[in-house]
Amino acid sequence: MKQFCCFAVLTLLTYGSIAQNAFKPDTAYIKMSSRAYILYEQKAYMQSALTYDTLFSFNGGKGSRNDMYNAACSWALAGDADKAFAYLQQAVTYKWHHLDHTLADSDLNSLHADKRWQPLIEQVKQNKEEAEANLDKPLVAMLDTIYRDDQQYRMQADSIEKQYGWQSQQVQSLWQTIHEKDSVNLLKVEKILQERGWLGADVVGDQGNITLFLVIQHSNLKTQEKHLPMMREAVKNGKASGSELALLEDRVAIGEGRRQVYGSQIGRDEKTGEYYVLPLDDPDNVDNRRASVGLGSLQDYVANWGLTWDVEAYKKKLPELEAKQKQQ
Repeated sequence: MKQFCCFAVLTLLTYGSIAQNAFKPDTAYIKMSSRAYILYEQKAYMQSALTYDTLFSFNGGKGSRNDMYNAACSWALAGDADKAFAYLQQAVTYKWHHLDHTLADSDLNSLHADKRWQPLIEQVKQNKEEAEANLDKPLVAMLDTIYRDDQQYRMQADSIEKQYGWQSQQVQSLWQTIHEKDSVNLLKVEKILQERGWLGADVVGDQGNITLFLVIQHSNLKTQEKHLPMMREAVKNGKASGSELALLEDRVAIGEGRRQVYGSQIGRDEKTGEYYVLPLDDPDNVDNRRASVGLGSLQDYVANWGLTWDVEAYKKKLPELEAKQKQQ
């Protein structure tokens, strides 16, 4: 999921956002998982799918439910429905319960007409009901709607840009719709935060908890600054993710004209359309800082935009990037 002005990838299928099954990934697992996802982003679906196969094979057939789901997406896009359903079934066995995401995910469109699809969806629904049994269901339903409004148009951005061009009227119109939805969502979320504070997954579920972050992350600088201390406290209390906080910290830093800390914010040159890492503090040690909050390497991250992380080249270019940022 990308934006056009201070980008930040936030996929729901990562370790920092959604509670996993009992499987605990080690460094080697996370590295190969990241590689498989990068291949998916590059549309090398068969290579991605085979990399997921290797990932689970190296781990005795075990893995996170998120990776099982991602593997299903890659196999579906590679044209192998049997493999896709096999991995979806494993994800469901591991209590995959993200119904809205599964139904809206265009990666799985090729599976919808298969007789195995609806029974699987019924299992996801059952998992969702079990996962939300003790939650604030009216609030969960509200946040589900906010989540859809936040994400459904952003998920169209890449395809519309590729079809019409990144500076086209169609892209501008899409982002106008996104900003209008963001404004409405912000009013709702700020009311929740004011009345009940930053609610954890134990009250609103994983997706509801992520939704609070997404809406604040997509708001204006003044709103981000206002809620940043609240999110910091929520992370301390186990009610928000440290990796998500890192993205908000970076967004605020860039907005205030400072260098970011974790390298999550990606800019785009208005003339050339080329992407670049916005001004970053202490580039030599960025991966250590990213690891401390549960983020993968910067190289794996920037590969989403076709970039290669060369720290020495970046340091030489940093003054130019800071000058460019001040002009915007």
